[in-house]
Amino acid sequence: QVQLVESGGGLVQAGGSLRLSCAASGRTFNNYAMGWFRQAPGKEREFVAAIRWSGRSTYYANSVKGQFTISKDNAKNTVYLQMNSLKPEDTAVYYCAAGVSPTTGLNGYDYWGQGTQVTVSS
Repeated sequence: QVQLVESGGGLVQAGGSLRLSCAASGRTFNNYAMGWFRQAPGKEREFVAAIRWSGRSTYYANSVKGQFTISKDNAKNTVYLQMNSLKPEDTAVYYCAAGVSPTTGLNGYDYWGQGTQVTVSS
């Protein structure tokens, strides 16, 4: 089992930045790829970013490429999502997830956090 706890969400003005953290505990964190997803009200959960267990390869949704950065600190069992130049359309609940490989599909992940709310005001 892997337990994931997100933090760092909040209310920010458009153009601002936030850094989300996802702390993992349980089974060996280093063995897992990590992903970030988000779900806006009335919409399906969508892929945002993912990173291989080694941290050497990262993947992004086209909508956040160049705006968000995913990183992983295996020593701290934590994955981060740095979000810059935030827009109102980035408002959503953000979830981290752990899985075998850094896929874009929800089904590729075995463990999920409870989510953290990000609200971007215009």
